[in-house]
Amino acid sequence: MNKSIVDLFKSITPIIQAPMAGVTNPKLVAAVSNSGAMGSFGFAYSTVEKIYSDLKEVRNLTKQPINTNFFIFKELQTPTESDYKQAIEILQSLPITNSIEYSIPSPPFFPELEEQLEPIWEYKPELLTFHFGIPPKHVIKKAHFLGMQVGVTATCLDEAQAIENSGVDFIVAQGIEAGGHRGTFDATGENDTKLSTIDLLKSLTSHCRIPIISAGGIMEGKDINNALNNGALAVQMGTAFLCCDEAGKSSLYRDAIRAQKERDTAYTNGFSGRWAQGIKNEFIKLMDKQFILPFPFQNLITSSLRSFAETNNNIEYQSLWAGQEYKKIRLLPASKLIAELIKQMKNANTI
Repeated sequence: MNKSIVDLFKSITPIIQAPMAGVTNPKLVAAVSNSGAMGSFGFAYSTVEKIYSDLKEVRNLTKQPINTNFFIFKELQTPTESDYKQAIEILQSLPITNSIEYSIPSPPFFPELEEQLEPIWEYKPELLTFHFGIPPKHVIKKAHFLGMQVGVTATCLDEAQAIENSGVDFIVAQGIEAGGHRGTFDATGENDTKLSTIDLLKSLTSHCRIPIISAGGIMEGKDINNALNNGALAVQMGTAFLCCDEAGKSSLYRDAIRAQKERDTAYTNGFSGRWAQGIKNEFIKLMDKQFILPFPFQNLITSSLRSFAETNNNIEYQSLWAGQEYKKIRLLPASKLIAELIKQMKNANTI
């Protein structure tokens, strides 16, 4: 019989490495889990073949608990040709180059969740989590039948209460400090209360009965202790792992994080059509208040721009996702980072 989420975190360090698409890979996930915490895959855009391959590889590297995460892609009306033209003209006007070719994407625009979950039912990871919304009831039911614990991201109390009422096992409470995509159910972000990590945690622990995982701006042992002391079962940390040796990010991305520490972070919907936080650059500035296609269509048409920028070592047009506390990132292997965090937690408790 698989452990409940509460029992699971009685036997491992209460740290989940966040499921970041493009960063997480079998080596990082295994290194984190083998170090006593929990590694996570971000399978948001992954094909079924890639998910099978990654799960097979990670199970050859670790038998410890892991998390797998998926986006809930909502069905949207496909943009009109006029909308696509307007969005592409804006990208073409950017002062980067005229040699980038932008094209109108063809369906399928995002992977089918039911197909993505086929490898999950076979490999049965300990945790199955979702971002941007609640999965269908039959998915929750099947995960429970197979012994998995299910969690969903919330950015406010209304979302958390809907998550609790859906019958899942835990909530990932994402504060405004978190890097990457906001997990709001509403893609426009108009209803986002933008609570800090600790304020959101306090709100949810006061009103929700199921366990809360706290996420956003957590970089050091004292941050972990603060979350645990305020009712979190565990924490989820993403930015802290961006520069680990095993992380699957380009040298451009890592160099930008290391060399651009005078820059603040900012939220933008210009890259993907959904609000996400990253290191400020020229693209974020120039796309402010511009016409943006809905997610994931904006993400599809900006892919060629991002690829061009990465190939040409241009950080001004890359999506440098990172949280507000990214300047505290350590350049360490995952195992040493986990060991350092555990040491900090213990030292803070003895003061």
